Amino acid sequence: MDVSDALWRKSSRSTNNGGACVELASVAGAVAVRDSKDPDGPRLVVGCGEFAGLVAVLKR
Repeated sequence: MDVSDALWRKSSRSTNNGGACVELASVAGAVAVRDSKDPDGPRLVVGCGEFAGLVAVLKR
């Protein structure tokens, strides 16, 4: 999936202190995830339902 024009965003709780942050982008019914320290590196793209499930598990 082409994510070259995606609008990436990082959590407002993230800082620029070199921490381990990820960025998210909405793309064609899915969510793309990338490492904020390596924006040209690999990206993971998952369906919105799967991403919502992941977030629900992480919140528990």
